[in-house]
Amino acid sequence: MSSSNSTWTKLKDLAQVDRDMYRSPTEVKKSQIVMPCHANHCQELSVGQLLKWMDSTACLSAERHAGCPCVTASVDDINFERTIGVGQVVNIKAKVNRAFNSSMEVGIEVTCEDLFSGGSWKVCYAYATFVARPPGVGKVHLRQLVPRTQAEQAEHSVAAERRRMRLIHHDIMTDILNNESFQKGITEGAGSHDLQEAVPTERTRVESVELVLPPHANHQVNTFGGQIMAWMENVATIAASRLCNAHPTLKAIDMFHFRGPSSVGDRLVLKAIVNNTFKHSMEVGVCAEAYKGEEPLRHINSAFMTYEVLDEAGKPQSLPPIRPEPTEGQRRYQEAIARKKIRLDRKYIISCNQTEMPLSVPWDASNQVYLSYNNVFALKMLAARDNWVLTHEKNQVSLYTLEEDQFLCVRVEAEVEVPAASAFQLLSDLRHRQKWDQHYDSCELIAQVDEDDRLYRVVTPSISGVGKIQDFILLGSRRPPCDQGDPYVVALRSVTLPTHPPTEDVNRGEVLCAGFTIYAVSSSVAKISYYNQASAEVLPYISTDVAGLSSSFYSNFYACSRFLLEHKAEDPGPVLASTPL
Repeated sequence: MSSSNSTWTKLKDLAQVDRDMYRSPTEVKKSQIVMPCHANHCQELSVGQLLKWMDSTACLSAERHAGCPCVTASVDDINFERTIGVGQVVNIKAKVNRAFNSSMEVGIEVTCEDLFSGGSWKVCYAYATFVARPPGVGKVHLRQLVPRTQAEQAEHSVAAERRRMRLIHHDIMTDILNNESFQKGITEGAGSHDLQEAVPTERTRVESVELVLPPHANHQVNTFGGQIMAWMENVATIAASRLCNAHPTLKAIDMFHFRGPSSVGDRLVLKAIVNNTFKHSMEVGVCAEAYKGEEPLRHINSAFMTYEVLDEAGKPQSLPPIRPEPTEGQRRYQEAIARKKIRLDRKYIISCNQTEMPLSVPWDASNQVYLSYNNVFALKMLAARDNWVLTHEKNQVSLYTLEEDQFLCVRVEAEVEVPAASAFQLLSDLRHRQKWDQHYDSCELIAQVDEDDRLYRVVTPSISGVGKIQDFILLGSRRPPCDQGDPYVVALRSVTLPTHPPTEDVNRGEVLCAGFTIYAVSSSVAKISYYNQASAEVLPYISTDVAGLSSSFYSNFYACSRFLLEHKAEDPGPVLASTPL
C-alpha cells in the first residue's frame, strides 16, 4: 500500500545495523544502465520498463524461496518519488518478507545512481504478492520464512497486517461509496464545476490490442506480469495525454491485481480512460482483457494511475475538469474520488513521521481501516526493536526501556500460567483493566467498530492526588496470530471524536503507541509484554519506575497476572453493543 514509503524509511533505519553482517537468502539484486531504448520522449526511463525490471527481480526472489515457478498475483500501490535519466543506473533489490500458505510477499526497493556525481536516491518501494505454481501439481504449501534480523522481523510481522488490508480493500471502497456524507460532498462538488470548460471523458478513451508472442512470456509460457503492466502503463499515458494535450508524468499507481492468467497466442486488449481530474492531478483507469479465437474476453488485470503535468520548473499545472458519461462514467468518476480520499487518509495517518503529526488523529468510519492498520503497525515496529535495555527486574517481571527520537519507550514483560488465547480475550477488552490497573479509574466502551476494533474513553486519576483527573479517547485494535509462532496483538492509540470533545474540568491525555503482545510459550503458559511509547501525559506514571525509585510496575503486572489466573476459565462472551457513532 502507499504506506510503503514510510515503511521503507523506518525499515532502512533498522537494517542499517545488519547490512554488513547478514544477507537474506531470498535477496536478489539487479542493476541496469538506462539506455535510450529504455527511455521516453523526455530521455527518462519509461515507467513501463521499470515495472518489467521490478517484476522480474521480485519473481526471481519468490522462486528462490519457493523452489518452483511463481506468478505475480498483485502489486501494491507505488509512489514514484524521482525520475531516472538516460545514462543513470537503476538498482533494484527484492527479497521475500513473509511466506503464507501458497503466496509470498516480496519487498522491492528501487534506487537510482548517478555514475558521474556518485549520488544516489530513492525512486520507489513496492510490495508484490507472488503465488507458487509448480508444474503438474496442485497448490503447494510453502515453508515458512524465518526472520534473522531486526529489520526482517519487523517486515515479517507487519506483512500479515498488509495482507489483511489487501483482502478488505474492496470492502473499504464499498463503505466509502455508500457513505451519505461522501455522496453529499460529490453532489456539492459537481455543482461547482463549469461544464463549458469540462472535457468529455470519451475524448480520452484508448483501446489497443497486443498479440502475446514468446518474447513476452515467462519460463512457464504465461504472459510475463511485468510486460502486461508495461502495456497498461502505455495506454494509460496516452489517455492522460489526450486530456491535457501535453506529456504527463506518472506519479502513483494504485494496486495491480491479476485476476487470471494469459499465455502465448492470446490477444491482449488494453483499455484506458481518464476517470476524474483534481486540481493538479488526474486518475486514469486501465484494464487488460484477453481472448483467443472466438472465446469471450477474460479480465486479466486492472489498475488506476495518477498523473500530473509538470511545468519547466517541475511544478504541477492545473488541469481542466472532466464531464463523465452517464452511468458507467459517473460510477468511475465517484470511485476515483473515493480512491483519492483513501490515498489522502493513508498519507496523513500512515506515511507521516510520528514527530510530524499530532498524537491524536480524527477518527471516522472512512479512515478507520487505516487507523487500525497504523495502530497495529506502530506496535509491531516498536516490539521488533532489538536495542531494549533491561532497567529493573523483580520476581521474574522485567522492565526494559528504549530512548528513541523524542520519546521514552517502556516494555514490561513476564510469563504467566494462562493460555495465550485466554489472556488475549481478557486483555483486549479494556473494560477489564480497571479491575487490576491502579492507573485506571474507569473505562467506557464508546463503540464496537468491528470485530477487531473498539473505541474507549479511559479515565485516570491525577498523578499528585489533587487537581484535575485525566482522560484518554483510545482506539483498541486486536489481532489473533496469522501463523503459528505469531503473537496475539492488542494495540492502543489516541484518536479524537466529535462526540467526545475535551472538557475544562478534565485534562485530555494522549497515547501515541501502547499495547500488548502475547506469545504462547506452551498450551498453558503465555509470555505477555506490555509496551508504551510514553507521551508527556503518560511519562509521570512510569518515571519513578524507570529511575529505579519504585517498583509499581511489578505490583501492577502482578495484579494483572492474578486477574488473568482468576478469570482464565471464563468465556468472555460477545461484546455488548454500544451506542453507534
